Amino acid sequence: MHIPEIYKNENQTEIQNFIHDNGFAILINQTNGKLWATHIPLVLETDEKGKQFLVGHVSKLNPQGESFKTNDDVLVIFSGVHTYISASWYDHENVSTWNYLAVHVYGKATILNYEETVNSLKKLVDKYEVISKNPTRVEDLSENTMREARGIIGFTIEISAIEAKKKLSQNRDEKNYQNIIQELEKTKNNQAIAVAEEMKKCPR
Repeated sequence: MHIPEIYKNENQTEIQNFIHDNGFAILINQTNGKLWATHIPLVLETDEKGKQFLVGHVSKLNPQGESFKTNDDVLVIFSGVHTYISASWYDHENVSTWNYLAVHVYGKATILNYEETVNSLKKLVDKYEVISKNPTRVEDLSENTMREARGIIGFTIEISAIEAKKKLSQNRDEKNYQNIIQELEKTKNNQAIAVAEEMKKCPR
């Protein structure tokens, strides 16, 4: 990903929180001789040695899972809030643009066995069930329901590199920066307002 220095985010805590909060990702590799992308939830984990990796699964009907055996290099894209920035919001002539947050993760995928896959399912379900009044637990599912786990391929991605971009109009002077925030808030658009909130937190 092309990241001008002014938009580069190297704050590891921020990056980890971003991946946690935006866990529905795009997993990309080369499958059967062509680029292949799958939209799936992934969980970021850290082992006892401090090594980070992503955990997830795909359907056995999805050829991407089997492709990890021969094409294990993967790119994972995590996208955050984004919005259009109108040039009419500046006090001078310029071009319109787009503000957004994104993280790209590179690594190698390894297929899990059945027991490891079930354990990864438990962690994924537990992560998202915290908002439920009566949380579902994989451990409580019947043997009949758990047969569906035989239809997926679990995997881990050992992370080799992370690129994080925070494009939030950092190249604007303070007057125009604050004006962009005000104009975004006027839109009443949830994405635009969320970008405005990110801009308020962005160090300058």
